[in-house]
Amino acid sequence: MKVLVTGSSGLIGSAAVRHWDHLGADVVGIDNNMRETFFGPGGSTLWNLERLIAQTTRFEHQDLDIRNREAIDALFRAHEFELIIHCAAQPSHDKAKEIPLVDFDVNAGGTINLLEAARRYAPKSVFCHMSTNKVYGDAPNEIPLVELETRWDYRDSVDYQGITEECRIDRTTHSLFGASKLAADVIAQEFGRYFGMNVGVFRGGCLTGADHSGVELHGFLSYLVHVSVTGKPYTIFGYGGKQVRDQIDSSDVVTAFEAFAASPRPGEVYNLGGGRENAASVLECIQLIEEMSAYRVRHTYSETNRVGDHICYISNVSKFKQHYPNWTVRHNLRDILAGMFEQEERKHRLR
Repeated sequence: MKVLVTGSSGLIGSAAVRHWDHLGADVVGIDNNMRETFFGPGGSTLWNLERLIAQTTRFEHQDLDIRNREAIDALFRAHEFELIIHCAAQPSHDKAKEIPLVDFDVNAGGTINLLEAARRYAPKSVFCHMSTNKVYGDAPNEIPLVELETRWDYRDSVDYQGITEECRIDRTTHSLFGASKLAADVIAQEFGRYFGMNVGVFRGGCLTGADHSGVELHGFLSYLVHVSVTGKPYTIFGYGGKQVRDQIDSSDVVTAFEAFAASPRPGEVYNLGGGRENAASVLECIQLIEEMSAYRVRHTYSETNRVGDHICYISNVSKFKQHYPNWTVRHNLRDILAGMFEQEERKHRLR
C-alpha cells in the first residue's frame, strides 16, 4: 500500500506517517516547514521530521509546497497512491488576518490541487481531508449557554453532547482562517459527491498531542504546557477564561482516518474531537496542569476575545461512531497532558 501524507512533520501528519509505516505501508510525506515561516523558530517542525526519519523504515520525505500545482501533479504521476491524508494547512485563526492571500492559497488552493491530482491520477484512492470546527464560524455561540464557576456550558440537555454536523456554516463570522478552511471543506465534499471520489471531511475540535509544536497563535493546550514548563507568561483572551474546548489526541484522529479508509463514504462530513469527556475550559486546563505537576502557569487576562471565537465548543462525534462503531477516543485529557509534559521537558533539556 502506498500512502501520501501532507503536512507530514506536523501533529496529525506525523502521527499518520508513524501509523502507516508501522503497518508496513510505503509512506510519502510532503512538508516544507511553513510553520516556521508562519510562527517563527518556536513553530518549526524540523525536530519532528528528524524523529520521523529515525523512527520509520518505509518513509520518504519530500520538501514540497502544496501550492505548487505542477509539483503536485508530478508527485501523483510518479506514485500510485491508494490513500491520501491531507493535513497541510495554515492553521492559525489569528495569523490569517496578517497573511490572507497566503492563508487562502495554502488552505483552499493547496487542497484543490491535491484533490484534482487525485481525481486525475488516483481516482480510486481514499482521501481524508483534515478540516476544522472553525468552518461553523461563531454560529455555535448562538446555542443557549450557562456560566458556571469555571466554564461555560450548554444550557439545554438536548445540546449536552455538543455541536453536530447540522450546525450551519454560513451567515457567521469565521475569521479568515475559518473562511479559507470552509472553502477547502466544501470543495472536498464536492469532489466526493459530484465525482464520486472516496473523500471524507473531518472537522476537528482541538487536535493535540505530545508532538504538537504549539505557539501562542495556534495549539492552545500544547502552548499552555510549554509556558508552564518554561515559565513564560500566558494571556487568556476573553470570556473569563471559561471558554471550553474538547481535546483529542493525534493518534485517535489517525485511527478515525483508518476506519474511514476501510469503508469510505464519498463526500461525508464528520465532527471529530474528544467529546464531552475530554472537554475543559482554559481555567480548568490551567488547574489540571498545576494539579498534575509542580509547574505554575503565569497568566494574565485580556477582556478582548478573539474575533469569531467559540465560547463553548464540544464536538458531538455520535455520527462518526454510528458509522464506525469500533472507533473510540482512547486518550483522556490527563493522558494527553502527561505525554505533553514528557515531550516538552525533553525539548527543554535539549535547548
